[in-house]
Amino acid sequence: MASDRKGNDDPTGNVALVTGASRGVGRGVAVALLAAGFRVYGSGRSIGHADLPGEVRRLQCDHLDDGATGRVFGTIRSECGRLDLLVNCAWGGYERMVEDGVFTWGAPFWEQPPHRWTGMMDAGVRAAFVCSAHAARMMAPLHRGLIVNISFWAAQRHLGNTIYGIAKAATDKMASDMAVELTPFGVPVISLYPGLVRTESVLAAAASGAFDLSTSESPEFTGRVINALFHDPDLMARTGRVLVAAAVAKEFGVLDIDGSSPPALTLDDI
Repeated sequence: MASDRKGNDDPTGNVALVTGASRGVGRGVAVALLAAGFRVYGSGRSIGHADLPGEVRRLQCDHLDDGATGRVFGTIRSECGRLDLLVNCAWGGYERMVEDGVFTWGAPFWEQPPHRWTGMMDAGVRAAFVCSAHAARMMAPLHRGLIVNISFWAAQRHLGNTIYGIAKAATDKMASDMAVELTPFGVPVISLYPGLVRTESVLAAAASGAFDLSTSESPEFTGRVINALFHDPDLMARTGRVLVAAAVAKEFGVLDIDGSSPPALTLDDI
């Protein structure tokens, strides 16, 4: 796909914002991008208490608050003058999975608590939309940058919760349509699917036998894959697509922090 997209290699260091960087995949992405040489900003409600390197610039933000989100981008603009990479990791809806002693995550959609819709669609999809709009205003005039939405296979197959599937499908469609509108400016947008990631909650569940971690990925692995994509000179050919992190890693020779090469899951595996 032809474009006038400028290269992403910059001797002054590229600037990245990772939303939801307090924990989980977002924290891992922030750590990996910092190690790869990015100037990293991390946002989140509890970012001040996050286990992050001191070099990560922490920006307190509840992405349900559009004003707070705007201030995050205003800070980056004033301190750096540009944004080269946005990784939308902020997500909600996993809170209060057990209510009054009942595990509600797997309940049918007509018995789902209303707060789960707000968490997934507002703190997740809507937050990514608002952040992407701010990022596009900074990236499009410079014809450089990358927007990544962290998504998952629930967009394509029912994985125990209808709201989750709706939200992830919306995330993928959002990336696809944003890509169309940003293509003339040479700014790609992709949805990226991690595999089974060893987040804090997954490790806690694995301790009780809920997960087999033999093919799992570290949270940093996703960040390593994003770094490889960012520096791909043919990245515009992938814009608007759904990519599986482990498959991209095999293409570029990216390894996990323990030197392993996690398998690329397929829809059948899920």
